Amino acid sequence: VGQAWPLLTGERAHYELAAGNKAEAERLARALEDFAAGNKLLPEQLWTLPDIPDKGLHRGKPTGSAMPLVWAHAEYLNLLRSLQDDQLFDRVPIVAERYKDGPPALRNVWRFNHKVSSTNVGEPLRIEVLAQARIHWSMDNWHTVHDDEMRGSGFGTYWFDIPLSASDKLTGVEFTFYWTDSRTWENADFTIWIRHPLAENR
Repeated sequence: VGQAWPLLTGERAHYELAAGNKAEAERLARALEDFAAGNKLLPEQLWTLPDIPDKGLHRGKPTGSAMPLVWAHAEYLNLLRSLQDDQLFDRVPIVAERYKDGPPALRNVWRFNHKVSSTNVGEPLRIEVLAQARIHWSMDNWHTVHDDEMRGSGFGTYWFDIPLSASDKLTGVEFTFYWTDSRTWENADFTIWIRHPLAENR
């Protein structure tokens, strides 16, 4: 119960290959092969504790869990193909492109069912609604106002990103909505307070 899973060795090998350590990925592929039983079937789990021969438990060998575990075999075959191609076989290009420069920036999203009350300066702030609207907003307690049409996502939502520059000395964003279809105003104003973490930590 709760012993090591050979398929994770395959996943680690894929990680090493992606990191440019092909020799280590090949070593892990050989280790994965060594985890198979005498009939070449890969188990779900391996025994990691000292041998208990009378129970048939030997360190680095199957525990009696599910065998073959098709998931482990699929991982092994995927790894062989990846090593042959010298790149990850099941790498999805559109996903890899999204993360090529690191993870996307954090974004706070305000919705009527998720009314965030604060956000950090410099982080993108998105306002989303479920109907076509014009957002009426200010960053100086309504002394200066902006009106922007919210953009349709194509999936029944409409959004607008409020620019929050890290250099701005902002305290909050106030906003409300003009609903285009009904030609009515939202009878309420909303506020999101702006945090300045660096200044707070001084």
